[in-house]
Amino acid sequence: MRVRWLGRVNYRDALALQEGLFAYAKDDYLLMQEHHHVFTYGASAELEKNLRCEPHDVGAELVRVNRGGDITYHGPGQLVVYPIRSLPGKFGDASPADVTAYVCSVEQLVIDSLAEFGIAAGRKHGYPGVWLDADTQRARKICAIGVRVARGATARRTMHGFALNVDPDMRFMREHIVPCGIGEWPVTSLREEGCSATLREVADVVARLATQRWGADESAAADRADVAWEYEPDVVGMQINERKPEWLRPHVQHGSEVLATKKTLRDLQLVTVCEEAGCPNLSECWRDGTATFMVLGERCTRACGFCLVDTRKPEPPAIDEPRRVAQAIARMGLQHSVLTMVARDDLPDGGFAHVAACIEEIRRSNPSTAVETLVSDAKGDDASLQLLFTAKPDVFNHNIETVARLQRVVRPSAGYARSLSVLARARRAGLVTKSGFMLGLGEERHEVESLLADLAGVGVSIVTIGQYLRPTSNHLPVTRWASPDEFAQYRQFGERLGITHVEASPLTRSSYHAKRAAGEAGVTVASPAGVTVAAPVGTTDAGGAVPVLVRR
Repeated sequence: MRVRWLGRVNYRDALALQEGLFAYAKDDYLLMQEHHHVFTYGASAELEKNLRCEPHDVGAELVRVNRGGDITYHGPGQLVVYPIRSLPGKFGDASPADVTAYVCSVEQLVIDSLAEFGIAAGRKHGYPGVWLDADTQRARKICAIGVRVARGATARRTMHGFALNVDPDMRFMREHIVPCGIGEWPVTSLREEGCSATLREVADVVARLATQRWGADESAAADRADVAWEYEPDVVGMQINERKPEWLRPHVQHGSEVLATKKTLRDLQLVTVCEEAGCPNLSECWRDGTATFMVLGERCTRACGFCLVDTRKPEPPAIDEPRRVAQAIARMGLQHSVLTMVARDDLPDGGFAHVAACIEEIRRSNPSTAVETLVSDAKGDDASLQLLFTAKPDVFNHNIETVARLQRVVRPSAGYARSLSVLARARRAGLVTKSGFMLGLGEERHEVESLLADLAGVGVSIVTIGQYLRPTSNHLPVTRWASPDEFAQYRQFGERLGITHVEASPLTRSSYHAKRAAGEAGVTVASPAGVTVAAPVGTTDAGGAVPVLVRR
């Protein structure tokens, strides 16, 4: 069992991640998190009776989900746990799961966890969930349970789970809804029962007991990965003083092929990420006619700790950029094109309609050219992501960048669960998915292996792993130089997990060997040796190119 503390997660992101692991993961998972204020309800919910307010009036979402039960609440201070498990058959491998036994097992996990904090809990006949003083007039509910189990003799996969009230704002359950449609009995929390346990302490107990109850063997307990808790700011290790090793010193050779590529790019008024970001693979890629560009301008709305992108206010997208992208690809005769982008949180759709327009224009002008997109998370917005899913890029790439524990400090405007959820949504939309991350930010080996397992678990086909190189002294420090042997070990580990192609080396970047990786993942690539390119950079009104600074 792989145990994950995900921090405070938007409910829709958590749901998409669950659905991805439900569909693709071979291992069992225990996802633990808090949610932002949200009301969720099952298919049989009676909202007209049990919803007492307009959700947006109290800062909450309202989300319909495929589970049993009426309306319930999730929010800060509440431990929400989703077991993603493959259950045994009730009467053997050829029979369906015993759903009643599973629900009882979930209830017992909560009951046993509460007992460790001195709270005697139990079941109340005829009412789901976990209760205190269940058989008295003082009965009160402390935990809601709602699960889904896949039907069929061989499916037997679970999702959803339980919400344990540690110290949430109880007004959301008492004033705004009738929790779980049960109006005759009140709700309570650990804090109201006089227990001062923190959310982290409760999560640790639940994780330990769940692993003991459901883990396949003792070694399963070792795979726990946590997003850093809010009161742990110093999660990045100390800066190293050793000089850069030889394997990180690229040998630049600007031969005739490189000069020819440079001339073509200048004639087309294109500025490459390769040059502006000082990519270590420039001479190798340009000898093969390969270059990478970015759409939507050179200014990003986020400030990640590893990246040199300009963070001033972005310019409006260039309306004619899709046409110029397609024209450039046609003139250069490309068989595999890569479109990258900055994060554009200033745009209602995150810039995804613009990227989709680039794809559509490329397909009209260059129908045999494969298109790969390396995009932001669109803040997890389903409608924005769907714009790109509808355009159907041949490869959908979204970089997760680092392990779970380091997410807050490395990219504070993003999130581990959200990135996994975006990849899961793309995979479920039928796309070939790809992601990448860096070594040298303070990660530990077991954390890297957990990350690879999570990427495999949501169906990612291609992964790139490279060495982090500090852009300036104002950026996050490099904590170590990972050796080529270590990269090779992670490549082998990822492939054993079922990831089709793992490109791992100190100098690997997101678009390195992109065409070959896509081919191995099943993307149809034209047979002539082509180049890999993305869109021309956003331009000024006068048509002049503007430089791009980004890690790739």
